[in-house]
Amino acid sequence: MKSLLRPFLLAGVGLIGTAAALPASAASAPAPAAAAAPAYSSATTPIGDLLDNPATKAVLVKDVPTLVANPQIDMARGMTLKQVQAYAGDVLSDSVLAKIDADLAQIPAAK
Repeated sequence: MKSLLRPFLLAGVGLIGTAAALPASAASAPAPAAAAAPAYSSATTPIGDLLDNPATKAVLVKDVPTLVANPQIDMARGMTLKQVQAYAGDVLSDSVLAKIDADLAQIPAAK
């Protein structure tokens, strides 16, 4: 069996040497561009920022209206929705946060 593989192994060594001789542009394809991170996220964007932007506030009103209507929401303006989840897990479940993130991902960054 070894004798049958030897020509293929030797041919492979020759190919490696040939590939190394190619110019760098021909030897490697350009890396695909990384997907841009969403401008807004339940894990990184403070609630105050989400409430101050009409487009992102509309997402919150649609997905978690009871949270937005809560009179204590202003106390959480510096926190993220993910942080508030520890105190309001019944309203901000993982599936609700995923829905919010999907909706927020559709909104471009404010200029």
